[in-house]
Amino acid sequence: MSFARSSLNDTGLRLLSALLLLAVWQAASLSGSALLPGPVAVARALIDDAANGYLLSDLGYTLVRVIAAFVVAMAVGSAIGMLMGRSRRVDGLFDLWLVLGLNIPALVIIILCYLWIGLDETAAIAAVALNKIPQTATILREGARSVDASLLQVAEVFGLPWLRKMRSTYLPQLYPYFMAAARSGLSLIWKIVLVVELIGRSNGVGFRLGLYFQFFDIANILAYSASFIAIVLAIEGFLIRPLERRLTRWRQ
Repeated sequence: MSFARSSLNDTGLRLLSALLLLAVWQAASLSGSALLPGPVAVARALIDDAANGYLLSDLGYTLVRVIAAFVVAMAVGSAIGMLMGRSRRVDGLFDLWLVLGLNIPALVIIILCYLWIGLDETAAIAAVALNKIPQTATILREGARSVDASLLQVAEVFGLPWLRKMRSTYLPQLYPYFMAAARSGLSLIWKIVLVVELIGRSNGVGFRLGLYFQFFDIANILAYSASFIAIVLAIEGFLIRPLERRLTRWRQ
């Protein structure tokens, strides 16, 4: 009961926050400036974009790129980070690479991928994944370093098979780090995908925002941004948070 009541309270606070944001937005738009259309004007633009078919198709292209880059970055970055966290030699060998990857501007990686690979989907997804892999590796490296070795020794004493030992004693300690990498990774990938689409793709949300920027169409820019934010909030609320609660419930 207390958990359900707490969830309801959290939901109520989020709804209140959303209403407060809309109220502030509406009040700011009443200044008469064309630079900030109100929520009603943006909602009309959103409906028009959905009706003409551009919005759904652009969101589909962008989501495919986000998912592909996210899967690649999480798989490669997690493997690298766990290996670096468990081996001092591997960590010393590749630490410089990790620092370089974390500090090279995303725009540089995007341009180089387009120049080396070409203006295609492979280059777009590779550019996004390469920008995310170092961050994922850094988070999982710290997670691997913090693993309680005594729990692994207990598992060995009881003679647990390697797969069960990983599933029951090693990976559960890394789940919070996986979720932290996933949450920060999605927030980063969303942003980089838009830049990738703006520079070198002929579809997607980033491409469409570039067109609306050229025509100074602020209402449609905000409409696309609102649809994008709605998807992000839906993924956070219906996928990431429930998955995080399920994976980390052993800590409670």
